[in-house]
Amino acid sequence: MAYAGIQMFMQKLNQIIHCTDNPFFNNNPEIISERPQLQLLYHDLTSVIKTLSFIDQHQHLEKVKDLKKRFIHVAEEAQYIVDLFLSSVVIRNNGNFHISEGFNPSLNLDDIRRSLKSVEVEFMSMRIDGMKLDSSDRTDNQSVPAQIPITRNSLRSKNVLDEIFIGLDDDVELIRGKLVEDQKKVGVVSIVGMGGIGKTTLATKLFNDAYVKHHFHVRVWVTVSQTYDKRAVLLQILESIGANGGLEEASDSRLRELVHKNLIGKRYLIVIDDIWHIETWDSVKLFFPRDNNGSRILLSTRFSEVAKHANSDGLIHYLKYLNKERSWELLCQKVFHGNECPEWSIKPGMQIVENCKGLPLAVVVIAGVLAKEALREKFWEEIAQRTASHIVGEENGCLETLGLSYNHLPLHLRQCFLYLGGFPEDYLFAVKRLIWLWVAEGFIKEDGNRRLEDIAEGYLLDIIDRNLVIVANKSDSDGAIKACKVHDLVRELCLKKAKEERFILQTERLAFPSHFYNALTTPYEAVRKFIYTNDPHLSHVSTQALRSILWVGDFRFLSDDIAKYFNSFVLLRVLDLYNCHLQDLPKSVDLLVHLRYLAIRCSSKDFPSSICNLWNLQTLIFSASGTIVLPSNISDLVNLRHLWSWNCPFGFCSIEKPMNLQTISSLRFKDDAHSFQKYFPCVKDLRCTTASDKQNDFKSLTCLERLSLWSSSVHGKNHITLPATLKTLALEGCGLPWSDMSIIQSLPNLQVLKLHSYAFLGSCWNTNGQEFRQLKFLRLMWLDIKVWEAYSRSFPCLRRLEIFSCEDLENIPLEIGDIPTLELIQIYEYRESLGESVRRIQEEQQDMGNYNLKFDVNLG
Repeated sequence: MAYAGIQMFMQKLNQIIHCTDNPFFNNNPEIISERPQLQLLYHDLTSVIKTLSFIDQHQHLEKVKDLKKRFIHVAEEAQYIVDLFLSSVVIRNNGNFHISEGFNPSLNLDDIRRSLKSVEVEFMSMRIDGMKLDSSDRTDNQSVPAQIPITRNSLRSKNVLDEIFIGLDDDVELIRGKLVEDQKKVGVVSIVGMGGIGKTTLATKLFNDAYVKHHFHVRVWVTVSQTYDKRAVLLQILESIGANGGLEEASDSRLRELVHKNLIGKRYLIVIDDIWHIETWDSVKLFFPRDNNGSRILLSTRFSEVAKHANSDGLIHYLKYLNKERSWELLCQKVFHGNECPEWSIKPGMQIVENCKGLPLAVVVIAGVLAKEALREKFWEEIAQRTASHIVGEENGCLETLGLSYNHLPLHLRQCFLYLGGFPEDYLFAVKRLIWLWVAEGFIKEDGNRRLEDIAEGYLLDIIDRNLVIVANKSDSDGAIKACKVHDLVRELCLKKAKEERFILQTERLAFPSHFYNALTTPYEAVRKFIYTNDPHLSHVSTQALRSILWVGDFRFLSDDIAKYFNSFVLLRVLDLYNCHLQDLPKSVDLLVHLRYLAIRCSSKDFPSSICNLWNLQTLIFSASGTIVLPSNISDLVNLRHLWSWNCPFGFCSIEKPMNLQTISSLRFKDDAHSFQKYFPCVKDLRCTTASDKQNDFKSLTCLERLSLWSSSVHGKNHITLPATLKTLALEGCGLPWSDMSIIQSLPNLQVLKLHSYAFLGSCWNTNGQEFRQLKFLRLMWLDIKVWEAYSRSFPCLRRLEIFSCEDLENIPLEIGDIPTLELIQIYEYRESLGESVRRIQEEQQDMGNYNLKFDVNLG
């Protein structure tokens, strides 16, 4: 537990001591009797932290490091004792005496407090004598730079997807020619090379190439990796195509049938990334129809024999190492971003790239280290010397080189980075979920009044800037990063460093017997278990130090009764079983009072009120069949910030008191929106459904930034008011008159506007010179609009315009092409006159020399 975890523990102590609206604390004599002792512990922890703040500038000193480790060690033990005490109280109150054995009903913190006092005394003496300490007290290892506050708090603040491709132009041209050549039978092209040499980068550039996109009707990306799972591959294919509904519960044969149905008769490009085995290819190739229409399959693999087996008569392209000049160009681009490099950097820089042996991943990661440090010749020389000791042509040597990047990670980023190693190879991290997990695990350190989620976004952006995490997907509308991944070698680095740092990750790779962990760890050192086997049982997961269980494998029906293991899980903070399907939510889940993150799905839509006893809960992800009716005591979850469901709405009958919810998905309500201010005054991201034709007044929600509103009352007298804080708005089925667009136009911060399926009714939208001051993204989909009158001054900041299935729309205003910021016009399923207006815009802009405006026109 780092300082962020200690902060979260102290917040818990503060709630136990002072919280007056939690009946569990205020009505329990055992807890009330221990409040004075908990108050003393809170005071002692606060005192040590204050002392720490005076000597943080000397954190490079070995003595300071050792004392900080001792402090964290004692604080972890204190949390373990307190959490075990709280669990014992809950177990006895619930009458579960049969599992209470081994749980200490009393709370004795005397030894803990003595240890804290000892640490504080040593800290104080060091603060007094510390000025006499000199450089001889420094560690022999490379010192870690002091923590720098993260000032950027948005994953939209940098276009991180603008990849730098150095030395690949010839490779792209050669392979692109092979992909689009006039050969009717399905052709296979292979890219072969070692890990980190750029196979996926090259495949990505080809996949997104404008000519390739135009040539193929369907493009699919699927990642296979070492452990082949047929079902996972089928699901990836279908999700890439866009066929999402009800796939998880379909049989494998049904999935294969759907793949064939969606590809038959179409010219497709299938990218199969990171394929390891001949047997895998023999299985995967059967999924794709063999129409003679010019379809192609592009493989990337580390193994020549796989490529030769897949296409003995096709193109096998061996990716070469970068030469020294190309490596230097890549390093400069990553470090200096197109600016001129200092003269002094050339000599050590050339030594650095020479030591990287032409491996792009090594160059990129080392560049991440250099870019984060001040430009100092001495530092570059040190890095040149340290990379010289590694033979990067071997993957183990590359791992050592990548380790330099870890050594230069600020302390506050290390746990976040190590955590990534627990997930499977090529795992696609949904950013929203990853951030919620980081917060729940206690990795995020408070910074003034900023939200922990915003701070976590800054952490992720910093790790991306260091080239340790790859951006896999971003939102078309606002450029926000939606998903990311890590390279296989970087994941290996995570696992290696996790073992060295005793950051306990139990995975298939580290699935040692439980007695090994008992010997390796003290009882209060957190163990995190990541499950991605095909065995739908939990009997192999059992230790009282267990703090996290995440089922990150493919979707499975859980045949085991999870409740029978809860006596071993009482200290859990994270329980993610979303990829398991349960028949019912276990009634005894309320034993897990330390849960901060719960993700679960089940067949029953009954939501037991006992979940509302999980007062530590921050994130609740819950899916069932049909509307989930939440109990009135849901407001007892005083720490709940995110209430989320992917496929079904939440229904509120009534709420006893206001909640601190920031994110609510799929909310169905009967009252008018004015009640939102009463119930959810802090909500920032709201997706809701209304069947009412009452006034939808969201103006009082002064924190709201994202709103998605769907109404089933299309022909009702809908009206809407919105807060000035709104940045993203999506409307569907509201049936608003186009005259109400003035309400939206007046929003000073609106950047994204999506109008879907009867959001507005009427054949004509005339902007009447209205100016959408900050709007960057506009989508019109399935609207009955025929005439659109607008001017370039109406959308001074617009970057992307999408028009989908507006089959009555006659044209796009010609002046839209004159918007200086416009980058893309995209239209699907349109009438001929609309297509002709787009062609006129394109011709006019190109006649004026504007080739930056792109067009994506598809009849559908």
